[in-house]
Amino acid sequence: MKYLLSLALFLSGLCGAFSQTYTVRGKVQDTGNQQGIPYANVLLLSVADSAQVAGVISDPEGNFELTTSSEGDFILKIQYLGYQSAFKSIHITGDLDIGTLGIGEEATALSEVVVAARRSSGTQKSDTTMYNADAFKTMKDASAQVLIEKLPGVVSDNGTLQAQGESIAQILVDGKPFFGTDVKTALQNLPAEVIQSIEIFDQKSEKAQLSGFDDGQRLKTINIITKPNRRKGQFGKATAGYGTDERYMAGASINAFDEDRRITFTGLTNNINMLNYSSDPNSQDNSNPQEGIITTNILGLNYTDLWGEKIKVTGSYVFSKRENVGVVNRFRDFVTTDESSQFYTETATDFRSNDQHQAHLRLDYNIDDKNRILYIPRFSARFETERSAFTGQTEDGSGLINEVDNLKTGYYKDYDLFNRLLYSHKFDKPGRTLTLRANFANNLNIDESDRKARNTYYESDGVRNENLDQRTTRERTGDSWETGISYTEALGKRGQMEIEYEIGNRGNDSDKLTFDVEGGDFETGTLYLDTALSNTFQSEYLTQELEVGYQYSAEKLKVQAEVQYQDAQLDNSQEFPEPFELSRNFNSILPTVRMEYKFSPNTNIQLDYDTQTNEPHISQLQSVIDNSNPLQLRTGNPELDQSYRNQWRMRLRSNNPDTDKSWFVYAQASVVDNYITNSSFIAQEPTEIQDGIILEKGSQLNKPVNLDGYFEFRSWMNYGMPLDFIKSKLNVNLGGGVSKLPSLVNDAVGFNNSQRIVTGFSVNSSISDQIDFNIWSRSSFNDVENTVNPSLNNHFFQQRFRVNFNWIFWAGFVYRLDLNHQINSGLSEGYDNNFSLVNMSLGKKVFGNQRGEVSLMVYDLLGQNANVRRNIAETYIEDVQTNVLQQYVMLSFTYNLRRFSKGMDEDKYNQMYQNN
Repeated sequence: MKYLLSLALFLSGLCGAFSQTYTVRGKVQDTGNQQGIPYANVLLLSVADSAQVAGVISDPEGNFELTTSSEGDFILKIQYLGYQSAFKSIHITGDLDIGTLGIGEEATALSEVVVAARRSSGTQKSDTTMYNADAFKTMKDASAQVLIEKLPGVVSDNGTLQAQGESIAQILVDGKPFFGTDVKTALQNLPAEVIQSIEIFDQKSEKAQLSGFDDGQRLKTINIITKPNRRKGQFGKATAGYGTDERYMAGASINAFDEDRRITFTGLTNNINMLNYSSDPNSQDNSNPQEGIITTNILGLNYTDLWGEKIKVTGSYVFSKRENVGVVNRFRDFVTTDESSQFYTETATDFRSNDQHQAHLRLDYNIDDKNRILYIPRFSARFETERSAFTGQTEDGSGLINEVDNLKTGYYKDYDLFNRLLYSHKFDKPGRTLTLRANFANNLNIDESDRKARNTYYESDGVRNENLDQRTTRERTGDSWETGISYTEALGKRGQMEIEYEIGNRGNDSDKLTFDVEGGDFETGTLYLDTALSNTFQSEYLTQELEVGYQYSAEKLKVQAEVQYQDAQLDNSQEFPEPFELSRNFNSILPTVRMEYKFSPNTNIQLDYDTQTNEPHISQLQSVIDNSNPLQLRTGNPELDQSYRNQWRMRLRSNNPDTDKSWFVYAQASVVDNYITNSSFIAQEPTEIQDGIILEKGSQLNKPVNLDGYFEFRSWMNYGMPLDFIKSKLNVNLGGGVSKLPSLVNDAVGFNNSQRIVTGFSVNSSISDQIDFNIWSRSSFNDVENTVNPSLNNHFFQQRFRVNFNWIFWAGFVYRLDLNHQINSGLSEGYDNNFSLVNMSLGKKVFGNQRGEVSLMVYDLLGQNANVRRNIAETYIEDVQTNVLQQYVMLSFTYNLRRFSKGMDEDKYNQMYQNN
């Protein structure tokens, strides 16, 4: 640790030795409406050779601030898609405020014949990658998601959208949140044609944005910048369809934009597994989650506005009602302490009905240029009903050990409320700020379930049966608060220091009561409290943190070093069935180092080293037996310690606007001390694990424990380049991962070691708005080794190939194809299912403006749809197969609404539409 502190001090001293920097400030605005232009490129060029000296992107109001260490004469260049570039000569001898710079929209002469080279698809500015939307051709009625998936380094993996190797966490539209963190809903509610450019970056936390000091909390974010002439009007899409097997779907997404005021409505009802309204009738990533048969009803609303000149408000509300009918086949190969094997097979059916309300709000109040308040509340409520049944069997190499038949009904209620409040003050001295913040959260979970189970144990002297009729109630309440204060001070022109103090507490109360039913059923029988399966438990986790950091920012290099002292107090107490208290104190030193270096305006590297602690959750702490599966009991461990994580991360981004080639490299490694993992005790003979509870032969007791030795490394690389001969773009990617998961089996420490290599490619067309295709492939090679039981060592392979093809041909006919082929090899017997899911449709554009479409679609044309996956845990390897939606045919009608203001008539709109 002392070496890290010495390094931080050395970097701080080194930073102070560099020369002085100067700041150039200003604002970019539209010369027509006098409004600020967000995310315009502001470039500082050398007079001698026009080489770029510095660059920055304007904020959502059009303001910009760039720094340079050079003095003399320069040219300031302002460029923004759809606008004429502006140039201004400036002379720098100190800090400079150039005021407002106006740029006008670029006129287009439709009669001209223009010969131009291929337009660059994007540029790289620090950690922000910006793409020109018109460099990626899509069908006229395509959604934003179709366009996003064409970007270099963006892939859709198992329904999750990823960019540069990391999952996308949120979508912004013109810098403002859009449908909270619901990425799919956000992208399906915007048509691709309204998009001017797209930014991909790691958004820092609200606290880091206010103070200017990076706290390491980042969200992979996509910011969609709309075209100026598409920011006022109504646009969207509505679809209705009916098919065989009584399959139906009706949905709509309507946007009403009026500059700053924007309202979006989305609605959906269907029984074809669509979780969000999709603009593509063949879409698999959105219309088929590939697990169960799902009926969904959704109503959603997103609202953005500017109240006066100082308050920005963004809010969203989504109500969803879902019913899922699932059938699951499961095979587990358990880790044992010798060469013997123990297998578990299970067949389960599950019906769940879920009603959920989610609301998000963000109020941003700029009191003046020095004071700002940010308030962010969130609320969710979930009500779920479960009716499930499963049959499970445990066996070894010689035969059955035990089996269970289980029926369950359950009713669950969850309420969650979160509030975040921040206040920031900027002093007259640049770099001197004060930030106050507070978080408050409350949650309540109420569960009630009834179950009937029949357990069978195969013993040497015969077969023994056991019947269980039980009612279980669980109530959990949680309250947490956290408040902190941070102060920053400029040290020279390039340095900044931060001092921060934070205190917070997380309190949880969990009561679980289990009743045995005797003398009848659940309505007429008598309930007796089973004290061996009941428990009341409380946990408090109080933390105090003091942090000191230093940040150095130069033209090419940015370094930040911090050290934090944390004092944490974990108090656990139990009142029933026996009272006890356990208190422990943890003291930790948490260093952090972040570095960013710009090799050129379009190439940079980021290196981070982070440390953090994680406390155990109350479900891991509460020592009460969970016998929802009597063959595999679970309990908590109140003696768990907090874990300590060391994490290293590297990001390399390079985008050449001249050749349109790009590189993205991502790597991350983690080492965790006191990792919270699972221990498993497998009974070799009937064993009493606590008063009144016998673990039968072959059954298991699973409990969380702290173990050292956890390690994980994963990497991802993407190379993108144009294929001009077919007007397409090629992306080639390669990734790898190594993990080491510790576990405890019958008091023997072991590790599941796994290695994974993933490689793939995609070809995305940019031919025209009449034809579009996407070819995508990914192959995964996996190797798993177990140090306790080598008989579990295995290799498995998965390959997925997808083709998406759309074509508008003669007289407005539309052909769509979505093919997904999957190969599985090396899984358990009966789970190596290779299949092809083919969706195909033929449609016809209708009406004079072709905004309507009648389409006939067949889902799962070949009747091969399937879903198989492998899971690797600390104490077992598992293969799972679930039921999926089967073949149906549907006739649907879709209408695209397009009505934009500024007095344009239909002919003018069509001209713009065809030339965008």
